[in-house]
Amino acid sequence: MNGALHSSLFAWLLLASTAYVAPAEEGDKSKKIEAALEEAVAEAKIPGMVAAITSSEGVLAIGSAGVRKDGIDAKLRQQDHIHLGSCTKAMTSVLMAMLVAEGKLTWDTSLITILPELKGRIHSDYHAVTVWQLLTHRAGVEANAENWWIHGKMELGKRRLAILAANLEEAPTRKQGAYHYSNLGYMIAGCMAEKITGSTWEALMRKRIFDPLGMESAGFGPPGALGKTDQPWGHVRSGDGWRARQFDNAEALGPAGRVHASFSDWAKFLAMQLPGGQTLGLDRKALDKLITPTGNYAGGWRVTRRAWGKGTVLTHSGSNTMWYALVWVAPRLDRAFLVATNSRDDNSHRICDQMIGQLIKIDQAN
Repeated sequence: MNGALHSSLFAWLLLASTAYVAPAEEGDKSKKIEAALEEAVAEAKIPGMVAAITSSEGVLAIGSAGVRKDGIDAKLRQQDHIHLGSCTKAMTSVLMAMLVAEGKLTWDTSLITILPELKGRIHSDYHAVTVWQLLTHRAGVEANAENWWIHGKMELGKRRLAILAANLEEAPTRKQGAYHYSNLGYMIAGCMAEKITGSTWEALMRKRIFDPLGMESAGFGPPGALGKTDQPWGHVRSGDGWRARQFDNAEALGPAGRVHASFSDWAKFLAMQLPGGQTLGLDRKALDKLITPTGNYAGGWRVTRRAWGKGTVLTHSGSNTMWYALVWVAPRLDRAFLVATNSRDDNSHRICDQMIGQLIKIDQAN
């Protein structure tokens, strides 16, 4: 899982005018996005790409280019399901915020308070790790489990607990309180939610987030039916070309990055941090907590400032090594800018970052 976040964007964007310009006709914007995507796909020689401009009201403009699977004449569609990778983390954080709002835990609740059965199984230095430390990557846990695939025959919730115990058995090698990006930390947060509710993280996501928001396309793992091209496939580099793969990270890693969804459905979730978006019952204080960083990372979001966004903006990237997704959210503009490729290599971030720049330019043009 490549969840490490790069938050560059071009220098010209940093200097862009902060004056908001009334949007052009949505259809015209979509045509411009489509043209930009077609050019990017052809130039980079990647299988496919999709991008969108959204607001609290939904998709304002969207485009797609390329194919679902390299070598197959099946066009990538605007409503296709996209693997979001570590952009899942913001969703897990919202779930934890709901449990906090319901009084089932606090942001400072410790791991051992929720999972006392781990005493004697994990090192005592991990006992006091808090929910917020896990969500902000400051719990002192490693980036990933040594083996995400162990205990494959166990029921999923028990499997996650077994992986947790196996990876926290020894004393931390990372300083607690210091930032260290961790997929394992998000799985641990998921374990806490599972223990409190008696439901799997997957069931909680469907019941508490996907269904209430109407995210009908949302699911887990690689999109589409096995062996079919009814949805896009991921791709990895193979020499100068691409090898299609309908695969994903282990199920246990779910809370850190296994959600897929269409961009129109993802936009419904992103609108939670936009003016007028659905809040799933969370008040402004709870939503603000999720975007108030410790350092520069909050609840599933890297938080920074950009002139083009009129101040605070949120960003994250996600990849399961076969896809790459990137999002920027500008609450003061009531905008989110989304882009993804159904492939992943060393150029994916640059390609997506450049497309985000074009989306912002298209949105703010006269």
